[in-house]
Amino acid sequence: MTGLRPGRLATLLCGLVAVFLLMPLIAVVPVSFTSKRYLSLPDGDWSWRHYAALFSDPDWGRSLWTSIEVGVLASSLSVVLATAFCLGLWMMRPRFGGLMTGFVLLPMVAPPVVSSLTLYFFLNKLSQWNSLIGYDTLGGLVLAHTVMVVPYAVIVVMVSLGQLDRRMDLAAQSMGASVPTRIFGIILPNIRFGLLGAFVMSFLFSWDEIGVTLFVTSVNTITLPRRMWMGLRDNVDPSIASLSVLLILVVAAIVIGRAAFAMRAARSRR
Repeated sequence: MTGLRPGRLATLLCGLVAVFLLMPLIAVVPVSFTSKRYLSLPDGDWSWRHYAALFSDPDWGRSLWTSIEVGVLASSLSVVLATAFCLGLWMMRPRFGGLMTGFVLLPMVAPPVVSSLTLYFFLNKLSQWNSLIGYDTLGGLVLAHTVMVVPYAVIVVMVSLGQLDRRMDLAAQSMGASVPTRIFGIILPNIRFGLLGAFVMSFLFSWDEIGVTLFVTSVNTITLPRRMWMGLRDNVDPSIASLSVLLILVVAAIVIGRAAFAMRAARSRR
């Protein structure tokens, strides 16, 4: 069976649509080389000054590290919580499993401002009892991001468990395997790619989170998206355009590398 190949006209139209959709991203590139102190197109004078400022300013580096740290911690915690929740539903099949799932997925469907205000008041209360997890702390921000991204991890882990043959677990159970042996020896190894996907998705959502971050942080814990928002709101720093170009290049490299790996795998299968 041969696959259908698009014609030249369809390929041309797809290319035009792709260029149209990418134009806003492409327009950022020349803006990042402006020699002025505000966002503008370079009028014959191209400069690397904003790229140099991006790497020389320690605030950008601290914000980048904070985003990575918060993303990794929140993603790891969300995967652990999502895995424990999904395993409980998958193995025990409780009567009100659907209601419990709806409660866990509530942060996904609730208006962002509601979640932000709730977390703001909650972390303010926690700040009165400790200095590690509260308002404008790393621990508080990790907790807030975990609440927001754990629904996505739950969905991915649920899908992975839904594709797992339950007879494998029943066979292990009939042979006298304990619950930890069934979980760590049978179930988790068979859904490891789902757990990895849940971590990656949670990290991406945590990295891009700005609404909740604006409510639960002030001056001590500044992530990269918040730093960019401050630059646009306060002084329209052209370094934001330079950072956007670098992020676009990173994402493009990942996409191209993934496509090249898929093409190589397809050739090897032939």
